[in-house]
Amino acid sequence: MNRFEALGLRPELAQVMEKQGMNDPTAIQQQVIPKILQGVHLVGQAPTGTGKTLAYLLPLLQMLDASLPQVQAVVLAPTYELGMQIARVAEQVIRLSGLALRSQALIGGANIARQMDKLKQKPQIIIGSTGRMLELSRKGKLRLAHVKTLVLDEFDRMLDDQNVPHLRDFLDVLPEESKLQFLFFSATAPKKALERADFLNHPEVIRVKESSEELSRREHFCCMVPFRDKTAMVRKLARRLGVKRGLVFINRAFDAERTLSKLQYEGIRAGSLLGSSGKMERKQAIADFEKGKLQLLLSTDLAARGLDMEGIDYVFNLDLPESAQLYQHRAGRTARAGAKGTVITLADAKEAAKLAELEKKLGIKIRPLGDESPHRSHRQKSFGKKEGRKAGRKTTGFHCAVEV
Repeated sequence: MNRFEALGLRPELAQVMEKQGMNDPTAIQQQVIPKILQGVHLVGQAPTGTGKTLAYLLPLLQMLDASLPQVQAVVLAPTYELGMQIARVAEQVIRLSGLALRSQALIGGANIARQMDKLKQKPQIIIGSTGRMLELSRKGKLRLAHVKTLVLDEFDRMLDDQNVPHLRDFLDVLPEESKLQFLFFSATAPKKALERADFLNHPEVIRVKESSEELSRREHFCCMVPFRDKTAMVRKLARRLGVKRGLVFINRAFDAERTLSKLQYEGIRAGSLLGSSGKMERKQAIADFEKGKLQLLLSTDLAARGLDMEGIDYVFNLDLPESAQLYQHRAGRTARAGAKGTVITLADAKEAAKLAELEKKLGIKIRPLGDESPHRSHRQKSFGKKEGRKAGRKTTGFHCAVEV
């Protein structure tokens, strides 16, 4: 018996995983698939890149009644890109399994007239944004009376100050909560988000931590550099390390736009993925990044949350994340699916204490770039003691033995 079948999945769904070369369920998939099929309310927390999307989509698709031309399941995501990513996975599983199901993406920013027209095909599962679904519901174009399951992907974002009012409005157009199964998934599950989910009826919380093997594939480094020199340092590191696909996190879109201009002026193939950018601009930036046309992709946390982009060998924190949870989400963009990856945080003297605090909270070691070098498999030059002496800098403590 296929190992996915052993979890309770039908053969056609289990065989989809075999066709994709995924013969062994991940830890989160092993634990949640049987629970979801049993109708349990669930909060699933697992590191990025561990198959959370398929962990809920596979059992969800199995539970849908193909003979009922009504929406039976809703998946909500906080960003356009993540919603489209989930929708593509759902469509692929449906196609490869041969199930007579229909799915549809309903996301703000897309053409609403086309969405209304496609709703005439009567999808059983819809995936997208709270705002657009509310709009379609109020127009009488989206009927949700038969919904049995609600999934919140990146639920901690869906329950933050900005999104929770819209979510509560959306709950008002669904069947009464006692008739719904709730499934929440994210890489982080902060206490505040869980407290806000007061509509959950004693959910089962399943937490999966990274294994020692997974942790060893991701290295963490810091580079102490004056704030004004951070952009120049990213440029130099991108060239010296031979970065193939580097994701650069910046806290504010305005700063990201200025940084992008500077990098492009210096000849770096860079693009941006910002919440303030248009849908097509972000789509094109992701496509160029995945095709290797861009070496660096600049992003805010808002734009890159939950995205699964292959081949990211480096993550740069040009700005320190505002929380330990955000550091985890950023770091999780690299070292996915068995690959190795490196996270490099640029910090000035004022940020050293916050960097040490991140180490303590996350239980990781952020080593100075210069004392230790990133994985040799994706670097061209070593930042060793010789270069540190040449640069006239010490090779101990938080520093970066590279001249700007």
